[in-house]
This record gives sequence, C-alpha cells and structure tokens, in this order.
Amino acid sequence: MFIEYAEVFLITGYMSVREASEKWGASERWVQILCSESRIEGVIRFGRSWAIPKDAEKPADGRTKLVKGSKHKQKVDG
Repeated sequence: MFIEYAEVFLITGYMSVREASEKWGASERWVQILCSESRIEGVIRFGRSWAIPKDAEKPADGRTKLVKGSKHKQKVDG
C-alpha cells in the first residue's frame, strides 16, 4: 500500500525538515545537518527525507563565537 509523503507526518505526529526550520528559525540545510548528526531526539530517516517529532526541541548551538573585547573564542548559548 502506498502512503503519501505528507500523510506519514500527519498520522505519526512528525514534521518535515521545512516545518522544523520554520519553527526554529533555522535554515533547512542546518536542520538536515542536525538530523544527520543525531542531535535531534527521535528523528527518523525515510529514504532521503527526515521525520522529526513535532514536540522535538531545537538542539543547542554548539558552535563557538569570538566575543567582542576578547581574544579567545567562547561558547555562546543559542
């Protein structure tokens, strides 16, 4: 039986990469990277697409940033 792509997310309570990017204010590519690095709890891969739980929280940004007035990189809460 064929289930359309959109139905999978409606039935099981998952959202697409596009929906997550809009919800979290991040690019679609960044959400794909978070998925591939397993930084989103409960994420599932369907072929070339990702299914992200609707209640998943945006992972903390682990990148570092040069803080103004400092010569060293410091972690910034994201």
